Amino acid sequence: MANNLYNKMNSSFVLYDTNKTVLEKFTSIHSKSLSQKPIHLAKSPIEVAEKASIVITMLPDSPFVQEVYLGKDGLINGLDNSSFFIDSSTIDQSVSKDVSNQIINKGARQIDAPVSGGVVGAEAATLTFMVGAASEDDFIKAKPYLNHMGKNIVYCGNLGSGQIAKICNNMLLAISMIGLSETMNLGIKLGMDPKLLSEILNTSTGKCWSSEKYNPCPGVMSNVPSSKNYEGGFGNKLMAKDLRLAINAANLTNVTVILASVTQQIYKFLSKSPDYENKDFSSIYKWLDENGK
Repeated sequence: MANNLYNKMNSSFVLYDTNKTVLEKFTSIHSKSLSQKPIHLAKSPIEVAEKASIVITMLPDSPFVQEVYLGKDGLINGLDNSSFFIDSSTIDQSVSKDVSNQIINKGARQIDAPVSGGVVGAEAATLTFMVGAASEDDFIKAKPYLNHMGKNIVYCGNLGSGQIAKICNNMLLAISMIGLSETMNLGIKLGMDPKLLSEILNTSTGKCWSSEKYNPCPGVMSNVPSSKNYEGGFGNKLMAKDLRLAINAANLTNVTVILASVTQQIYKFLSKSPDYENKDFSSIYKWLDENGK
């Protein structure tokens, strides 16, 4: 995402990450452009807010967002009236709304804009951004920046609406991945060629995003985690977190989510397993294959 944004914009950049190796790699990749588009490595979130008028964040969970935005060295303490914040983290909707409202009450603007599309979509700038904003004007202001990183930029409604869309999407994604993994495993065990079975599914009523773009069976597709020992991609820990958010939201609204509840328990197990915690969420296929009756 950051690579596409930097490559397509004609402006200086301010970067902050607790992982210094990531920052060093980014500046190395873009070393030839630094004279025209300088990159400043900030020492804290507050310095980012002091030096950049448009700030985009992506963090793993709610406590990280609260600390980066509202902590002692947080963004809120370095903003001014021209500051505009875009948070692409997937977090609890109530936390997202609270953080946004505190930023807005300080005179700045903020939207929530979680993404879907995975590592492949991030690299190809084909992500979908699901945007929650206090006004359509805020959405319009953010859209040119999001267009540099994504293909589908969708205004979902008021603050927190982007989070709603994201957890609903990932709830379905997780359920369908397990269904596809069980289907592929059964067909292969019965003697079906995996590539042929995949082709049939993708021209039949069983087709879904995972079957078409992200098959979990090794060797069926190239350049997906299943063909790279399930490295990279969207990790089991992150999927377990997103499902936790979805289940919490369902409990708060008294919505029955039978399949999602079972799916959450499966990914919670994988996220705590030493062999699977750092693997892509499609590794559920590997677990099913190795743990048959």
